[in-house]
Amino acid sequence: MKRIFISIYLWIACIAVLFAQSSYKLVWSDEFNQDGLLDTAVWNYEGGFARNEELQWYQPDNAYCKGGYLIIEALQEKRLNPNYLEGSKDWRTSREFIECTSSSVTTAGKKEFLYGRIEIRARIPVGKGAWPAIWLLGRSMEWPSCGEIDIMEFYRKQGVPHILANAAWGTDQRWAAKWNSKAIPFDYFLSKNSDWASEFHVWRMDWDEEAICLYLDDELLNKILLKDTYNGIIGERRNPFMQPHYLLLNLAIGGVNGGDVSSEAFPMRYEIDYVRVYQK
Repeated sequence: MKRIFISIYLWIACIAVLFAQSSYKLVWSDEFNQDGLLDTAVWNYEGGFARNEELQWYQPDNAYCKGGYLIIEALQEKRLNPNYLEGSKDWRTSREFIECTSSSVTTAGKKEFLYGRIEIRARIPVGKGAWPAIWLLGRSMEWPSCGEIDIMEFYRKQGVPHILANAAWGTDQRWAAKWNSKAIPFDYFLSKNSDWASEFHVWRMDWDEEAICLYLDDELLNKILLKDTYNGIIGERRNPFMQPHYLLLNLAIGGVNGGDVSSEAFPMRYEIDYVRVYQK
């Protein structure tokens, strides 16, 4: 009798999973099947030195579609920084030279989403200094009160490679974030698959009115409850994860989290097979 109850329970659980999956409908995707630059009706290219004191100079040429993939490359390229100002204290203008280039692309103002499932299949670079990411920002308020969701980050923490799944929101202090962060040592994934870095993997976010769940190859890495994510005074005590967000895909180099960079790691290549957005 016990076996019968267990079998019935498993059958019901399987039906529930299948029903939950079937309730999602594809609302937008980019399969990157057209060779060349990205569709600018959907994607924006960031330019120059962007954030976090990173080394790369962002430019459109380093992101292109080929063979069904979006390829973001980081290259060693030394040239003059056109924004250089002698004596400047700003890291963006105090650097006389650009040391490397890469790309960051966003859907801001063009494709923005509130709730649903986002899936990205990608192969990431893991060389020293690489900081690839799949993330989202809310369309209103300044950071971090706009809300940030990091479906994937890879970088070294105290020299040790980690994969991260995070969310951040505002506090009572301007530009000071409250974080819910999970950092998993990269060795955890290598112990299960020594070829992990050479293969494609699927990152997924399931997001609804109650929680943000972040997955890697169907393994839950982090669950963020929205009851805990209200902004402080700066963000008017609103919940930033109850507003539309836009997507960012970028390959940063070095900076405050990327750490030391190895010249042997260049060229770095971040390959995205597809981006798919589903909603109920």
